[in-house]
Amino acid sequence: MVVVSLWRVHAVDRHDKTQWQAKLNRDQWVEALCGHIAPGAEVGMEACASAHYWGRELQKRGYRVKLIAAQFVKPYVKSNKNDRADAEAICEAMSRPGMRFVTLKSVEQQDTQAAHRIREELVSQRTAKVNQIRGLVGEYGIVAPVGIQKLRKALPQWLEDAENGLTDEFRGLLADLAEDLRYLDGRINGLDERVAQCVKNDPVARRLLELRGVGPLTASALAGALGDGKGFRKGRDFAASLGLTPRQHSTGGKDRLLGISKRGDSYLRKLLVHGARAVLRHAKNRDDELSRWLNELVIRKHVNVVTVALANKTARIAWAVVHNETAYDPMLAAGCKPAS
Repeated sequence: MVVVSLWRVHAVDRHDKTQWQAKLNRDQWVEALCGHIAPGAEVGMEACASAHYWGRELQKRGYRVKLIAAQFVKPYVKSNKNDRADAEAICEAMSRPGMRFVTLKSVEQQDTQAAHRIREELVSQRTAKVNQIRGLVGEYGIVAPVGIQKLRKALPQWLEDAENGLTDEFRGLLADLAEDLRYLDGRINGLDERVAQCVKNDPVARRLLELRGVGPLTASALAGALGDGKGFRKGRDFAASLGLTPRQHSTGGKDRLLGISKRGDSYLRKLLVHGARAVLRHAKNRDDELSRWLNELVIRKHVNVVTVALANKTARIAWAVVHNETAYDPMLAAGCKPAS
């Protein structure tokens, strides 16, 4: 087993006896590793920036690569923290039979993830811009309407109204802010079109589009997160990785389940919850099995609990569709028994 941490290498044999320790140069560490370690060996790295790239490079050379989250390495660090101790800790963590690992992402998955991250950042910038406009016009006694669509319509009216008390200086500034808002809208719309086109060309994402509450954005994000689905043993593991399963605080043989853990991918969790909320909003007007299940659940549970339950079900069904390479079957979804 070989472990790499910031170009610090720690290698052990099958008996966990140290065989090689070295501090290597970034540009030469792969060649040095290939010179000392035969292909087929297991190489472990902490899941951090560039780990997926280096993992793919090592896979091309015949190594078996495993990525491990930093939170699972920390308990194995002995005494003071340094690169050498980190490499040894990763090696120790990897040897645990029940350890969880991060699935190595392909280039296509990283492309998809990059598009979603950029879009999410642009949405945050647009929200900040809208709030800035609201605050500034409020200083001149103008109350901005609720909703970004109404604000877009109100901006030209404010600029043209000569009796609203805005000075010429501020009108110029407000016009620039309106242009910034249009620019951000254009960037976001452009990314939406790119994602929609990618979904059309991706058979996995097209199958995921059949799920209730899943649009192009969610289908693309699910396809990018799942890959071939082999990184998760069952659907519940995927739902747990999104923070959609309950936290536990059990002791003395008594099970105590709390709210959802909210661990893992918050972006994908948000998309699934928003999609579930839209499905729940229209369920009362539908008579299919899934809608009846939701309507019956709403009677007994809070609407937010039902929303998260549907998001959890959607995540598990998505895993089943991808892992088993099957099409979405509404009858299986309506059975109220999430795919495992």
